[in-house]
Amino acid sequence: MIFEVTPSQTVGPYFAIGMPYEGGHLIVPEGTPGAITITGTVYDGRGEVIPDHLIEFWQPDGDGRFVDVHGYGERSTLDGFRGFGRYGVEDGDGTYRMLTVKPGRVPGPGAGALQAPHIDVTLFARGMLNRVVTRIYFADEAEANAADAVLQTVPAARRHTLLAQPVDGGYRFDIHLQGADETVFFDL
Repeated sequence: MIFEVTPSQTVGPYFAIGMPYEGGHLIVPEGTPGAITITGTVYDGRGEVIPDHLIEFWQPDGDGRFVDVHGYGERSTLDGFRGFGRYGVEDGDGTYRMLTVKPGRVPGPGAGALQAPHIDVTLFARGMLNRVVTRIYFADEAEANAADAVLQTVPAARRHTLLAQPVDGGYRFDIHLQGADETVFFDL
C-alpha cells in the first residue's frame, strides 16, 4: 500500500490528488460581463480555519437557466457558463474563491412560486466521512429571500448563516461547521 489511511485522512489520499482540477473555480470565464467573485473561509467548531477542504458550487446563470437542461427549462446561453465549480484549497489558509455570475430565480415548490437567487454548495473536508450541503443566498435580495419557500423553513434566528454579504467585486460567504454560528446544512 502506497498511502496509509490516517485519522486526519479518512477520505484517503484521492481527496487531494484526484478531485481538484485546474480552473475549477471558474464557473464563468474571466472577463465575463457581470461576473462576481464569491470568497469565504471554512471554520471548525472552535472557530479555527480548516486549512484543507474542497467546495463545489452548482447554479443557474443570471437568467435562471442551467447548463444541462434535462427538461427543466431553457438552456443557458451565457458564453462559457459551466454552472458548476470546484475549488480545492491548496495553500492551507482555508479560503476559497469562485468566479461566477449572480444566479437568477428558478421555479420553487408551489404553482408559480420562484426561489430566491441561490447557489447550491457541497463541502468536503478531512475527518468528514460525508459531505455537507448548504445554500448561498444573497443578503441584498431581501424581497426574494422573504418569499423563498426553502429559506422560510429555516428558523429566523439561523437564516443569517445562509446569507452572502456584499463586498467589493462580489460577495463573502464563510462556512462554520459547528459552533454558535454554525451554517445551516440541509439533510438530503
